[in-house]
Amino acid sequence: MKKFIGYKCSVCGTEYAPKDVMYTCPADGGILDVILDYQALRELPAEELILSGEESLWRYFPLLPVSTLIGEGTPLRAAGWTPAYSPPQLRERLGLHNLWIKDESSNPSASFKDRASALLVARAREIGADVIVTASTGNAGAALAGMAAAVGHKSVIFAPKSAPPAKIAQLRVYGATVILVDDNYDAAFKLSLEASQAFGWYNRNTGYNPFTAEGKKTAAFEIWETVLAKNDFDRPACVFVSVGDGNIISGIHKGFKDLYEIGQIERMPRIFGCQSAGSAAIANAYAAGNENIIAVAADTLADSISVNLPSDGLRALRAATQTNGAYIVVEDKAILEAITDLGSVGIFAEPAASTAYAGLKKAVHEGLITPQDPVIVMSTGSGLKDVKAAMQAAGQAPVIEPTLDAVKELLA
Repeated sequence: MKKFIGYKCSVCGTEYAPKDVMYTCPADGGILDVILDYQALRELPAEELILSGEESLWRYFPLLPVSTLIGEGTPLRAAGWTPAYSPPQLRERLGLHNLWIKDESSNPSASFKDRASALLVARAREIGADVIVTASTGNAGAALAGMAAAVGHKSVIFAPKSAPPAKIAQLRVYGATVILVDDNYDAAFKLSLEASQAFGWYNRNTGYNPFTAEGKKTAAFEIWETVLAKNDFDRPACVFVSVGDGNIISGIHKGFKDLYEIGQIERMPRIFGCQSAGSAAIANAYAAGNENIIAVAADTLADSISVNLPSDGLRALRAATQTNGAYIVVEDKAILEAITDLGSVGIFAEPAASTAYAGLKKAVHEGLITPQDPVIVMSTGSGLKDVKAAMQAAGQAPVIEPTLDAVKELLA
């Protein structure tokens, strides 16, 4: 069955055949949505939409717009199928009956971005692209570098020089060509586009390549299979997602839309975007009640979601407005507190990941959700990605003399 049948512009609605375009809409630069053959997929039973026994995102190969699976034994096959925990301590603290934290740190490079990179490397091999390039503050680059290395592909990463050193080290260990830009993420993004056009490299950038959202939508499929399909909820689930450039939340939205189109879910979950107050361009548009996303001067410790002008902002905004969700703004202090909240139940999250949980806490406080609402929080990356922030959240450990009396005095 030919699954991938074309694209549709998210701005003007123009549709294109697969061979007509590669990245954005030629008419207005709008981001393209991948169109699948929903009619054919609708006729398949649920069990034929899943590769039974495959514990990775390739489990949903029938719903992905690529024609071949990657070979056995590579990290490409290990991306996805991450655990969803339901810690009773957090449920009790927040007064929620049903709460899951979907922990993406078990992905090969320890972040959600592996989902997109796995699919993009598969697509690059499918179209014969020799080099893949992206702009990244660290996580997307690490995901691409690792996935490309697994199959012997060349990768080039443009990153702002302010990116955490540990993340840059991860890129270099994977063998990627790393170019640090003396500016912010937006400048690195722009330069990566220019380089891909000049040298013919395949560009992985989120908010530019339509296949990134196709990889990220697999998280929605996992939520469907492991949470929604196993519980007879009488109300829509609420999904909380940290938002930077907007591609993760738009990808998750796309996944649920695909499931709705083929009749596997009867109602759309409500999607809540969570942004740092220091990088809230999309949340500002939501609060204003329009789709006019205006650049900000981003300044937040959550580097992975620190973006002046989100490249996938429009679709990210609609993920909330079209599902009766909302956008929530949280301060950096709340983001740090959320790191320790998640840590108290054994989940180690970086600031960009804990932002979603901070958003949930605020939503509960403001009455945006009720105790009966089922809630899924996306924790998108490991705390090991930003040890400096983890140290800031945890504070300093006490230092004592090496005596039992000193221990007793401390405990007292």
